[in-house]
Amino acid sequence: MKVIQTEIPDVLVIEPRVFEDERGFFLESYNEQAFLEKANIQERFVQDNHSRSTKNVLRGLHYQIQQPQGKLVRAVLGEIFDVAVDLRANSKYFGKWVGVNLSAQNKQMLWIPGGFGHGFLVVSEYAEVLYKATSYYAPQYERSVLWNDPDIAIAWPLKDEPILSGKDQAGKLLKDAEVYA
Repeated sequence: MKVIQTEIPDVLVIEPRVFEDERGFFLESYNEQAFLEKANIQERFVQDNHSRSTKNVLRGLHYQIQQPQGKLVRAVLGEIFDVAVDLRANSKYFGKWVGVNLSAQNKQMLWIPGGFGHGFLVVSEYAEVLYKATSYYAPQYERSVLWNDPDIAIAWPLKDEPILSGKDQAGKLLKDAEVYA
């Protein structure tokens, strides 16, 4: 596998080795030893999640203020614009974001460590997203930063208004949100 650095060093793009022929393809989507040796990802994954969304659905920016979740995200059908926002108050990257197109075609994954907000926009007709999490979902600790916070200024590749859940519409501005110390 290949590890690609992003503008925020803790957020990594993981490109698996793909073996393709006329029958289709094979790849290892996760190998604990390889992730440790090549990407220094030591976290233990405890939960797998799978979502399906239609075009222009925007999910996020979600995080858990306690029991932070590191996430290994990939699109297995369609394409998403996946975003990580640094919410660690003591980080020199606080409030900065990284965005990557993940698709069934490019087979890339995004590693987002705990301490980050996460969201994605579906840019294809639909997308199915799988992600591994390092901590269990804990709704009592879930928080949301507003997807269009002007202080973060994410360059979402939007052509129309996004489709949002009520929870995501009610996200807080970064300046008013609980963040990681």
